[in-house]
Amino acid sequence: MEGASVAASGAADNLTGLVGMAAQAIDALGEWGVGLFTLAETVVPPIPSEVILPLAGYLAKQGSLSLVLVFITSTLGAYLGALMLYWLGARLGLERSIRGLSRLPLVDREDFDNAAGWFRRHGRSSVFFGRLLPGVRSLISLPAGASSMHLGTFSVFTLAGSGLWNGALIGLGFLLGTQYRLIEQYSRFLNYVVYVALGLMVVGLVVRSVRRRSGR
Repeated sequence: MEGASVAASGAADNLTGLVGMAAQAIDALGEWGVGLFTLAETVVPPIPSEVILPLAGYLAKQGSLSLVLVFITSTLGAYLGALMLYWLGARLGLERSIRGLSRLPLVDREDFDNAAGWFRRHGRSSVFFGRLLPGVRSLISLPAGASSMHLGTFSVFTLAGSGLWNGALIGLGFLLGTQYRLIEQYSRFLNYVVYVALGLMVVGLVVRSVRRRSGR
């Protein structure tokens, strides 16, 4: 028992770089910290759940976190974040909401327009399926609120879609926890993925900004 406890307490130390820092933060904050991360990721999309949730699943496998509670808190956090954006869209309308939120760092108006277009094309079902699509998952709540979608339907679709997405990522990390020899490889690979994704995101925003200023 003591050996298992030591292994669990040092689980985050097996990961290095940016991923290791995120794992240590999750380990320190616990299951409710995972919920806060997913809430923030829903409201501020550049925070990647693709990194946070697999790490939480990995730590659950090591015994540092409760797998069930991680799933519950992450889905609850995603739902509360979606409610905030739903309320904002209902309160301010789609255009005013987009103008305000597009001023956030690493967020571009085109992302909001894409989410709004997805909602126009697919209607209420887009709230469920949109939760499974990066770039749409968080922002689909704005047009849903602006169009006065029924809150009960919105809640059911959001919880179902977010639960499916969160469960898949947490389960991936949980399964990875059985492959001890792959831990370090996973850490290095995921670090590269995160760095490249952040770099591409910044480059994309710069290119969009230059194109807008040039009037293209």
